[in-house]
Formats: sequence, C-alpha cells, structure tokens
Amino acid sequence: MGGAADTPMMRQFLRIKADAQDALLLYRMGDFYEMFFDDARVAAEVLELTLTSRNKNDPDPIPMAGVPYHALETYLRRLVSAGHKVAIAEQKEPAGGGKRPKLMERHIVRVVTPGVPWDPDALEARQSCFLAAICARSARDAVGLAFLDVTTGDLRITEVADMAAARAELERMEARELVAIDRTLGHPVLAGLAAAPSVVDEAWFDAAAAFQTLCQQLKVVDLLGFGVSGHGPGVAAGGAVLSYARQTARIGLDHVRRLEAYTVGGHMVLDEATRRNLELLRPIRGTGRKGTLLGLLDRTRTPMGGRMLREWIVRPLTHRPTLAERHDAVDALLDPHLRGPLRDALVSVADLERLASKVAQETANARDLVALATSLRALPGVARLIRDEPALTARVPEDTVDDAASDIHFWLVDEPPSATTEGGIIRAGVHPELDELVTLSREGKGAMARMESRERQRTGISSLRVKHNRVFGYFLEVTQANLHLVPDNWIRKQTLSNCERYITAELKEFEERVLGADERRKQLEYQLFRDLRARVSEHVQRIQTCARAVAWLDVVGTFAELAEDRRYVRPELVDDPDVLDIRGGRHPVVEAMDLETPFVPNDLVLDPGAHLVILTGPNMAGKSTVMRQAALIALLAQIGAFVPADSARLGVCDRLFVRVGASDDLARGRSTFMVEMSETAHILNGATRSSLVLLDEIGRGTSTYDGLAIAWAVAEAVADRVGARTIFATHYHELVSLSQERTTVTNRHVAVSEHGDRIIFLHALRQGGASRSYGIQCARIAGMPQPVVERAQELLAELEKRPRYGPPTRQMSLFGAPAPAPKPAENSPIIDILDEAEPDDMTPRQAHALLYKLKKLARKERSR
Repeated sequence: MGGAADTPMMRQFLRIKADAQDALLLYRMGDFYEMFFDDARVAAEVLELTLTSRNKNDPDPIPMAGVPYHALETYLRRLVSAGHKVAIAEQKEPAGGGKRPKLMERHIVRVVTPGVPWDPDALEARQSCFLAAICARSARDAVGLAFLDVTTGDLRITEVADMAAARAELERMEARELVAIDRTLGHPVLAGLAAAPSVVDEAWFDAAAAFQTLCQQLKVVDLLGFGVSGHGPGVAAGGAVLSYARQTARIGLDHVRRLEAYTVGGHMVLDEATRRNLELLRPIRGTGRKGTLLGLLDRTRTPMGGRMLREWIVRPLTHRPTLAERHDAVDALLDPHLRGPLRDALVSVADLERLASKVAQETANARDLVALATSLRALPGVARLIRDEPALTARVPEDTVDDAASDIHFWLVDEPPSATTEGGIIRAGVHPELDELVTLSREGKGAMARMESRERQRTGISSLRVKHNRVFGYFLEVTQANLHLVPDNWIRKQTLSNCERYITAELKEFEERVLGADERRKQLEYQLFRDLRARVSEHVQRIQTCARAVAWLDVVGTFAELAEDRRYVRPELVDDPDVLDIRGGRHPVVEAMDLETPFVPNDLVLDPGAHLVILTGPNMAGKSTVMRQAALIALLAQIGAFVPADSARLGVCDRLFVRVGASDDLARGRSTFMVEMSETAHILNGATRSSLVLLDEIGRGTSTYDGLAIAWAVAEAVADRVGARTIFATHYHELVSLSQERTTVTNRHVAVSEHGDRIIFLHALRQGGASRSYGIQCARIAGMPQPVVERAQELLAELEKRPRYGPPTRQMSLFGAPAPAPKPAENSPIIDILDEAEPDDMTPRQAHALLYKLKKLARKERSR
C-alpha cells in the first residue's frame, strides 16, 4: 500500500472495511459519510452521485463519493432497496470532551441489510419485515426455516419436507433476506427467489450451538415450553438467524422474548401462482393494493392489526375450533353498540410492537415513549368494552401495563421534541435539580439584571453595569467617578481609561451556574430519559402481549364491519371434503367496484358424488369470476371472516390451487405453455381429496388436438385419481361428455342471451354445458373490424360442415392401461326395456323419461 492510500485516515478506513467486507462502508467525516474505492463506484451508480477522488494529484487517486449526514436515511433506503448491505462507521468523540485528536476514532455501529432495516418508521407499517434462515442438511432430511422480524421481535421456526416446500414458505412469508450457506443458496429450486441472499459459514448452523443460542436469547434451559424438542434443522435455522442479526447487523435483540414453532400442515397451503392469480396482496397488473383482497378487507385501525390481517390472508387455517372462535367474535361484533366504541378506542393505539422494539434497542425517542404511553392508556377502556362478551373474553388484555404508562406520563412532557439530547423533554416539577437548571438557563439574563439592580442599591453606584465578554466572562463595570464606592471585597480584573472592571465571589459562582446550566440541563435530561427508557424496556414482553391481543380484536372487528356493510354471512365449515355448497355467492372484490350494472350472484352446489365441474361458456361471460369467487369465499371462511353469499357450507380445504391465465417466464427460459403445464403438473401432484382446485383453459397454449388431449387427460385424472373439488373452465365442449361416463363429473355453463348475431352476457350459472363459445360475437364486441368479423363467420360456416374430431374413446387415459368398454350382459334389463319400447307411440315426455331410466340402469351395470 502506498501513495494516497498510505495515510493514517485511509489506513483506518481499510482496517474498518476489513471488518465488513461484504458491505458498503459509510465512513463518517464531519458532516458527510464518505465512501472510497469500489464502494464509491457502486454507490455513485446506485445513488446517482458524482464520483470524485481523494488526493487528485496523486499518481493513483482514490475514488470517493459522499452523502450528507442529515440525509442518511434517504440514501440508506435506496442502497438497501438495490440489494446492498451498508455498514455505518461513526466518529467517536474523545472522553471528557477534551481537545479533538488529529485522527478521530471511528467504529462500525450498525450494518443495515434488506432484512435488518435502519429505521422501522420508514417501513410499510402494515407489512412485516422478515429476515430468514434456511438449513438444508441433505436431500433426505427435512428443511429447517426460521423467520425473524427485528422491528417487532417476532421469531418463528418450522420444518418442511423439501426445498420446494421451503421456497413456497419463504415466498408466503415475503422474506426480505435469506441467510444460508453457499451450497444451499445455489440450489436450483431457490433460483430467482426475491429474498436477498446472505452467505454465512456452515458453523452458524451447528444444531447444538443454535440450541444454546435460542435458549440464551429466550432465557430458558430448554425449548419444550415453546413446543420444540431436539436439535432439528428448524432449531439450527433459528440459531443462525439470531446470530446473523446480532453479529453481522450488530443489532440488539432484547425484545425477542418468545418463539413460535409452527407447522405448515396446520394451514391452507397457497402456492405463489394461487396468491398471484387470486390477487390476494397485489394486483396482477399495476401496483398498490387497489383491486386486491387485502385492499378490500383492510379496514384495520392499528398497524399491528394490518400486519396480522395480511398474514391471515396468506395463512388460512384448517383448524375448525380456532376458526369457530374467530367467527364467534365476528358474530358478537356485528352489534354496532359494541363494535363502534371498540373500533373508536383502537384509533388511539399506535404500533405497540415496533415501539416496544425501539425501546428495547434504545432507539426510541421521547415522542415514541409518549405514543407508547398514550396507546397503553387506551387499553383499559378496550378491556372494559369487551369484558362481558363471552366470544371476546379470551382476548381481553388483562395486563394493560399501566405502571409503564404512568411512569412515562409522570416524567415526559405531552409534546416533546424529536431530539432527545437538546432538552425540553422532561416535565417541570418532577426533578428539583433539573428545574433549577432550567430556570437558570432560561432566566440567566433576568437574574443578572436583578443582581445589577441589587448591587446598585447596596453600593450607591447608580451607573454600575453587569457585563460579559469572552475573556473575563461576567464582570461589574464602575466608572472612574464612582471608584470610591467600590466595596473592599470586590476583585479588580481590568483598568480602562474611564472605568474599572471587577468580579466578586458571588458573581463567579453565579456565572458558573448560569453558563454551565444549559449544558448540564441537557445532560441531566438525557440521563433521566435514558433511565426512563431502561425502566420501560423491562416491560417489553408485557407490551408485546397487549399488542397481539389488540391486533386480533382489530382484525375481527374489521371482519364484522365488512360483514355488515357488504351483507356477508357466517360460513358453515364441515369436515366432509366433498362439500361445496354456495348459495348466492358473489366475488368480494368485483362486487365492490363501481360497476355499471349490479353484480349477479350465483349458486355453486356440487351434486352428490360429483366433485368435478366442467364449466363452459363464452369469453367475458364470467367463468373466471365464478371460479375466483368460489376460491375467495373458501379462503375468507378459513381466515375467520364472513363471506359474500346468501349461505355457504364448505368442507375445510387443505390446499387451494388456482391456475388462471399464464405468461412467459423468460428468466427461466419457459414459454407460456410450459408455465401452464408446470403449474398444472404441480396441482396434479400436490392436490388431495380435501383440496379446492380451479383450472382455467388447460391446453389452450398448443395445437387444438394436443390441447384437447391434454385437457381431457387432466380432467380424467382429477375425476378418477385426485378426487379434489374442482372447477374446470374450458372452451373444449367435447369435455362435457365426461359427465355421461362418470358420476363424479357434472356440467355447468354461464348463460348468454342471443338476439340474432348479438349476445347479452347474463353472468348466470346454469346446469349443463354450453353449446357454443360465441367467439366471433365476442370479437365484434371487442371492436374487431367488421370485414374481419364477416370473414370469420364465413370460415366458421365452412369448418362446421367438415367432419369434427370427436371425443376420445373411453379407453383414452394417462393413468392406467386401455381397457375394453363394458358390454351389457345378455340378461340386462336395458335390452328388455329397449325390446318393449315403441318409439313411434311415445310422446316426447315419455321418451325423455325412458332415456333417464336407461341412463340410471347403465350406471348401475357399470358399477358392478
């Protein structure tokens, strides 16, 4: 090393940088944070800064870029959003406030990463910020996952079967950053994951060491109290995520006081495609929350409630007793005399979770503590409101941490400044010494004026002045004509041509008190504040418990308000996986839009023994809406909400699959059709009899014959092997014939009204299959040029004269060898009935009845 880099300051920079190799180092220099070498080049590009250099005249100048210290948070967010870690090195003032050394000491105070943010106030208040860790020991073992939100102290661990399930859980939890060893991060299943990767040493995942880390953090001797036994991969991931936050990000974790060990099996599984297709959290097109289920549901009054609602939406339950508790609470809160005051009371409650975390990490300011106290003081009123309601008593926040709220209120002013080191935060009258210092610092000039008046009267020197300069401080100035009146105990400090200056013991003592009062006042106030914050931090776990209770009440109150406003009803959940009985069902998001015509409700009821619905009808008629509303009604029921329907009786779903539409996945080199096939394969391999499956237009991405064959085979697989409740929307009308061969298949269509060449979409669901797709009529409505429409009609007429490809024979199946079609037995009653029938003598009604009788007999013979 030599040249510009061989200076004390650059040697210090390089030494600090060596301690944070994978982070951009912001090195505090006065009013700026400077970056050097490659860090400067990267930051200049990301932040659009001017790249300069240090020691420009040196043969090898050092690249340099900087940002003002007061704009740190803005630049930090941009760097972290771009996927970078950022280490912040601060200057350290010399002890005792002495003379500054030539090179000030500096050290890293924090490493900011995507999963460990700098300022929780800058985050989306209604969204969690999870740092994740993954432990994958071998292909045969379970995969351990851990999630830590350092802004709330929320720590969770789980174990899943394989890497595919791990990826699904990481996506569901919306992890911002993933801690793992290099080999795990390189697994092909994790390719393209949104979470920023952070490579650590394999020793971080040592199970025994991780177990001790968790026990020490939670102050226990074992983890049985949290439902954890042994040293599994989930424990290893939990220890790693804690170690990363503490050692790499250098953040305090005193607020992490509890551990949630959960199983994915206790929740309805929603894969990424399903979450996207149902637009649960974000729209398929555009940004924001408009048009999403979250945007419709989120009427929560608190940030904690908003985060809990978001989690409930992507983590529906399968445990009926817990869902019954939520539904009971919603039922109770339909009473406006109970719900209204409760909702109003929650408006006064700030983000208890994140405030408690800031207190524990010693980053809370006086305003944060006042907000915390105000929030806690609202909780007794909340408790009183719901104490006598049986459905809510289990959620009453019994301990409202009144002692901490009173302590804060006693010490702090009602509206403190944001800065904690400049004074003005401690209430008057609570600390005598501080009151005196405040009086001195605020009234120093007045006190000096009073002293001047008193000395004039005592000495008889009417022209006496109390003055101040930097050399002597405060002094008494007397003109030459009055020197004979100067008391003997005054000390002469300076003689001028027309006056002399004196000091007294009283004046010097007062000077020391006045001049140092402001600084001592600030120091004392800050110390009193720190002591208060430390006392409040002892109550963090109690505050977190209150926060969870408030969030739960907030969400069920939101569900009740929505149920009353939108005419939602309580769903009935049963254990029978074949039940899907929705009467007057509506799409919750679509019906809330500003539509030109009223939304048309529909019944969706599965026939006894039938679990596959073949749904036909033209484009724009509403097939996708019917499918999505069934999925959303099931999801709403299993998060504890009421549903948009006249009535709904549903078997609990273990998994929800929605394959609607597709697009290219260019990042992985997959075409639209390949994406469609991959998602369909995922459904066929993962669905169970308790699942709800929605399939839209399977096979349309390839040739007609191939597409029909694939769609037919998929429908057979669902009907014969999977057995899940399924709605299969298609334009392949040949599929309706499946219902003639299988009692497990039924047909529905979305009706239209024809008027010549025109059609009117009725958006009504009817029994049976549609006879046509009305594609040309839809093209006309979409604005297709009239000559093109007319030519399409000519071509359609010609094509319809040609022999049509028929449905595959019964033997066609992807699952099982071909088998000959069964033949009626010689003594079959079907033959006898047909021999006796006289078609020429039958009325249409009699012929219709005979056909149904023959069909019933055929089904009985086939089942033998």
